[in-house]
Amino acid sequence: MKNFKKSMITLSVVGMTLTGAAGVYAGTNLQKITAYLNHNLGIQVNGAAYQLVDNNGKKLTPITYQNTTYLPIRTIADAVQVPVSYDAKNKQVLIGTKSTNPGQNAQLTNVKYSDAQIKEMEKAFANFEHFETAYAPTQMVKGDSYQKSGASDDGVRLVFKHMAISISPRDYSDGYDSKTVTLSNGTKAKWYTPDETAMLGFKLDDRIVTLSSPDHTLSKAQLEKVAVSVAKLN
Repeated sequence: MKNFKKSMITLSVVGMTLTGAAGVYAGTNLQKITAYLNHNLGIQVNGAAYQLVDNNGKKLTPITYQNTTYLPIRTIADAVQVPVSYDAKNKQVLIGTKSTNPGQNAQLTNVKYSDAQIKEMEKAFANFEHFETAYAPTQMVKGDSYQKSGASDDGVRLVFKHMAISISPRDYSDGYDSKTVTLSNGTKAKWYTPDETAMLGFKLDDRIVTLSSPDHTLSKAQLEKVAVSVAKLN
């Protein structure tokens, strides 16, 4: 895996699907080239076939230019679970973690909810008949912090600084292409992307838990680790 990640990172950036990356095309240092869409090239990740798609599920095709193959960096980064983002101010693609960004730290820490925060969550869950038991993550990525919770029409949303968790009887993945993964505790979960933010959903007791990182600070691997800690609130 380490060598695979290294080789993918050395690829030039083409067809970026990063939020805010459109600004990279607005500069003047662009050179027009003639390249080819390589429809014959298949992709495997760790021995399994992998389909390149954008955030909307649209199929992407590798590009060949002067005997070099170019792949969309967002898709490849997601495949090998490496966080990637775009720094519009400095016009840089950021791959991997940054020591200056606590949200990218892979280390987990226990969440310590105050009595007031627990009451807020219990109140939100109490809005739903036969669904009153409060659930919440017992761990979070180091540097993150719990902000608030509230009830919507079909569930409860827990908001953290770098993460959002929806707990509902509804499976929000219906109608979207998804990829099944197995969490460290053996639970089957699935990744899907309804817009620009990837969602991780899985069944827990009588409800569906959905995790995401709206500011794209946390990687898929980090969210999968946090997902395992979601449990009944004591």
